[in-house]
Amino acid sequence: MSLTQSIDPILNEAAAEGAVPGVVAGVTSADGDLYLGGFGERVLGSGEAMTPDTVGWIASMTKAVTSTAAMQLVEQGRLDLDAPAAAVVPYLDEIQVLEGFSDNGKPRTRRPRSAVTLRQLLTHTAGFSYEIWSDAIVRYQEVTGTPGIITCEDATLTIPLLFDPGDRWDYGINIDWVGKIVETASGQRLGDYFREHVLGPLGMNDTAFRITDGMRTRLARIHQRGEDGTLEPQMELELPQDPEFQMGGGGLYGTVGDYLRFIRMILNRGLADGEQVLKPETVETMSRNQMGDLLVCGLTTAIPTLSNDAEFFPGMKKSWGLGFMINNEQAPTGRSAGSLGWAGLANSFFWIDPAKGIGGAYLTQVLPFADEKSFALYMAFEQATYEALA
Repeated sequence: MSLTQSIDPILNEAAAEGAVPGVVAGVTSADGDLYLGGFGERVLGSGEAMTPDTVGWIASMTKAVTSTAAMQLVEQGRLDLDAPAAAVVPYLDEIQVLEGFSDNGKPRTRRPRSAVTLRQLLTHTAGFSYEIWSDAIVRYQEVTGTPGIITCEDATLTIPLLFDPGDRWDYGINIDWVGKIVETASGQRLGDYFREHVLGPLGMNDTAFRITDGMRTRLARIHQRGEDGTLEPQMELELPQDPEFQMGGGGLYGTVGDYLRFIRMILNRGLADGEQVLKPETVETMSRNQMGDLLVCGLTTAIPTLSNDAEFFPGMKKSWGLGFMINNEQAPTGRSAGSLGWAGLANSFFWIDPAKGIGGAYLTQVLPFADEKSFALYMAFEQATYEALA
């Protein structure tokens, strides 16, 4: 059975039954696209079809792009993975470790026992978290008036560490700091650097921090799932278009077709349309565990309107490379051990399977993250891909 015959009915039925408002999914090999399809509506009730060229907020799928930019600068000797990152962005030397709160509610902090490095930021072992999955950071923000991450205000990056650098893995604002490091080392605003060195060479012309007029005509809106399970479009949910900082950890809008180009570059060990975006050895380094014996853990929500509790493949050991989660065992979907992947807050997902030479991307626009119906649909899409290609 072909990919189209296998995948189309699954996605079409889910959109028709209202499991998702709309969905775009695609599969690529190292040689080119194998499948690309869209179903449902960009905005529920609008009658506007969710076509394969639909633009959406890809959120934390941005992290792999920012990590790629950083590794280009490492290749050039302009960044060092293991030197104190404060040598590039001095403010990181002022970051404290949060130890708790005093009786009067004020945060108790101390100096970290070691300096944060770029490698720790890229592997989420520096000590930073997100308010979305940390009650302590929510409390810190409330007490200090620190804004949340999606405001894209510089002050949001001043939250403290939750542990000493290198002690464990925790998902947080690390790659937003990597974006700041890329800007300082390159002398360019992050979006400008992306266009010149990553997105442009890859032909990702529908991916950017700022939504262009052309992108906006194809933009899907984010939908919120209510307590009764009903999806409603949220017209106000859009990242600032003139932000204080461009969010390297989650600020990009783009298409599935564009992201397949990025996946293809990784499958081709850094090569894209004859241009070496990354050296083969750099891709190999990014694709290997870079945090020793530490393991990726599940995320427990602190803001249920933005995320459910979330974990890929519970019970399976997972590590982190320089930009990607790595599943250490074969996944039940068919994903090979040693594959790469991650996701975006509005329920977008991708994976890259170097062993089998394929990868895929999936885009819905639904909150909260790890939405039961959307995540199940993504898993079904991935599994159908492997079954069709077996």
